[in-house]
Formats: sequence, structure tokens, C-alpha cells
Amino acid sequence: MEIRSQLDGFGAKYQQLDDGELMPKLAEILEQENVIGWCQGRMEFGPRALGGRSIIGDPRSEKMQSVMNLKIKYRESFRPFAPSVLAEDVSDYFDLDRPSPYMLIVAPVNEKLRVPMTAEQQNLFGIEKLNIKRSEIPAVTHVDYSARVQTIHKETNPRYYDLLKQFKERTGCAVLVNTSFNVRGEPIVCTPEDAYRCFMRTEMDYLVVENFLLAKTDQPAWEQDDSWKDEFELD
Repeated sequence: MEIRSQLDGFGAKYQQLDDGELMPKLAEILEQENVIGWCQGRMEFGPRALGGRSIIGDPRSEKMQSVMNLKIKYRESFRPFAPSVLAEDVSDYFDLDRPSPYMLIVAPVNEKLRVPMTAEQQNLFGIEKLNIKRSEIPAVTHVDYSARVQTIHKETNPRYYDLLKQFKERTGCAVLVNTSFNVRGEPIVCTPEDAYRCFMRTEMDYLVVENFLLAKTDQPAWEQDDSWKDEFELD
């Protein structure tokens, strides 16, 4: 198998699990505020990562936004991420009455999920104000209580849908953070080899390539060389 061959080329340590084991395990890993690199099937074609080459996390975590930005994407801590949500549950989280499978529609976070700012918080400025928790899904809530929503449909993305269903069953939350599987300035990963290299260069906790699950703590030492950060012009 090509995936196994590419991972073995790095000396990577992995488990191969069927979906019945993998999806519940990933839901547990996500609930523990771990960040997962998710590499499945064919690459996306377009401006967004849609669950083929994504980095995913728990949107309820107050630290998730800054962790993903500073330790994985290597960009400003305040930059928001987009939510993936089960299509049938979208109205429970966002004021959106239509599908948004390509993550191109911005919608308000439901009023019931918002956390109102106190008068003292309203008087804050800059980063201090941006860091205030805005909703029960803070990692995907913009400063104006909006979010760029991706609805997930079983017919078009069955494995990502199944992961979201497992996460919902475990946590009651039908939303995940979804950002593209790359670091700032680099293209989205394509191959298992690309995915493993990005995984090891950043502070992602786990990597899943199809049914191969890898934990960062199990991997052989990675030779540090930051020259790759200069290979692509930053945005």
C-alpha cells in the first residue's frame, strides 16, 4: 500500500484501525484538546480545505485558536478559524438556512451561544479585546460573532461526516474547527509524505492518513531545520 510505504520511509510509528475503532478514538482525542492532521481521499480543488486535507480541533476550547495559529500555522494568534458542522444541525449553531458545503458563506453565531461582553471588556482595546471569549464555540467565532461555515453532508463527505457524528455523540457538539493542512505560506499537503512532514515540523498532536493513526509522541526524532520556513513567501 502506498500510504504504508511512504510512512515506513520515514520510520513512522502508526496504528492501522478500522472505522469502527478509529472514529470513536479520534473523537476522544479531539475532546482532550488535541490537534489532528486529517488526510483523507482526494485533495480539495478550490480555496478551502473541506475535510480532505484539514487540521481539526475542538471549537469549544478557549486555547484552540491561539494554539493552532502560533504552534501550527505560524501566524498571528488572533486569526479565526472556520467551523465544520453537520448539515442537519447547522441551525443549532448558526443563523443559516441553506447548505454551505464549500465554506464560502459567513453567518452569525446563534444568539443563544453568544457570550455577552461586560462593560469592562467593551473598554478593552486591540488583542486584549480580541481574546475575550465570544461564544460557546470560541475557536470559530469572529470578533463580530460571525463564522465562515462549512456544512458537512454524508452523501459527499462520508468519512468526515462520520467523525463529526462520533464527536457529537461523545461531546454533544456537532462542530469541529477546520483549517487547511499546511503552514503559513506553504501549499496544502498532497501526499502522505507531505502530511507526515508537516505533522512533524509543527506541534500537531496526531495525524490520521486514511486509517493510519500516528501520535506525535511515538515518532522518531525529527531533525530540526527551519530553513523550510523561507521557501515560500508569507502572506
